[in-house]
Amino acid sequence: MALTAELEMPTTFLEIAACPQCHSKLAVDYEHSELACTNSLCGLAYPVRDGIPILLVDEARSTKKI
Repeated sequence: MALTAELEMPTTFLEIAACPQCHSKLAVDYEHSELACTNSLCGLAYPVRDGIPILLVDEARSTKKI
């Protein structure tokens, strides 16, 4: 997937944004249009819809491999 304006997050937002589940930092996942938790033990990824990060645990998907 190409870089889209939807995923262009301000640097200051990414500096203060945290995973709602474990409070670790988030990183932009351009391939899946998500903000991914950087804590491998948590492994949640939050969708970005219309440029708005949906930081709700119920909306997140697990990125952990079984």
